[in-house]
Amino acid sequence: MQMAFVPSYIALFNSGELERRADTLDAMLAPCTICPHECGNDRFRGGIARCHTAYLPVVSAYVAHFGEEPLLVGTRGVGNIFFGNCNLRCVYCQNSQISQNHRIEARNTVSLRRLAGMMLELQEQGCHEIGLVSPTHVVPQIVRALLHAVREGLRLPLVYNTNAYDSLDVLRLLDGIIDIYLPDLKYSDEEMGHRFSGIHNYPAVAREAIGEMHRQVGTELTIGDDGLVKRGLILRHLVLPNDIAGSRESLGWVASELGQHTTLSVMSQYYPAHKAAVTPLLDRVLRQSEYERVCTLLEQLGCDQGWVQEFDSPEYYRPDFDNRLAPFKGVAENGI
Repeated sequence: MQMAFVPSYIALFNSGELERRADTLDAMLAPCTICPHECGNDRFRGGIARCHTAYLPVVSAYVAHFGEEPLLVGTRGVGNIFFGNCNLRCVYCQNSQISQNHRIEARNTVSLRRLAGMMLELQEQGCHEIGLVSPTHVVPQIVRALLHAVREGLRLPLVYNTNAYDSLDVLRLLDGIIDIYLPDLKYSDEEMGHRFSGIHNYPAVAREAIGEMHRQVGTELTIGDDGLVKRGLILRHLVLPNDIAGSRESLGWVASELGQHTTLSVMSQYYPAHKAAVTPLLDRVLRQSEYERVCTLLEQLGCDQGWVQEFDSPEYYRPDFDNRLAPFKGVAENGI
């Protein structure tokens, strides 16, 4: 469906609801119950939660990014804000330079007004959306910064790019604030989540979280006059070696619970990043036969919406956050 688009957060701002949501989220920081870890620390007083983050958010980079899905990238890219630190400990994290290096990233804290300024700068550069990458542990700070940004003229859709280990209570408070949900679905087996991401209950939590995202934005993507996504759910699934991701179970759950027409982004870009090179079962690249089995599975399930990456994509998507101004320097302007 084609339509002119105004982000829902504008109406929430005008009614005062956005500020009320920000107040409610702030209260969840002391004690911290922002993510399912529920660490209980007082982050206003400098308490460090499982995410290694106190109150001020860490922003490791903010750039126009051209490596996301085509209906997000367009001609001018997604204005991605990469938040440092994370509430998971994935041994193969491709962003481990910023997600699991908290002592270094501590120097990259920013004020909320500066975070708002980053959003506005990306809008001024012509980016099509504001991408919030690894936002789970700093949602209150994002919403508070959004208040400043809207006052100064922010009007772009917000993309919530998450590992899906998210709190249902927090997601419900994001209803009408987030326009596009872009979650991962990493595992179907609890033991795999514990072994490779340091979390016991990933499948159950992620499925509940994704279900809530789906409730908010539905199955069908809303497409704007420019041909780009303005609202909806795009569910990512990274295929891992030795079927560690449990692709059949995960994609089967999507087809049966969310529907066959859910927009999927199936990715082949795995490589042994971070600690994976010395981790059994993950210490090799993905085989083409493994990836082709998942692509065949999509056809069998009748999942017909979305994208599958070309098999030879891993090198293309490797970030280097030593270059904070252009961490994805090798990514051309053509999306996934």
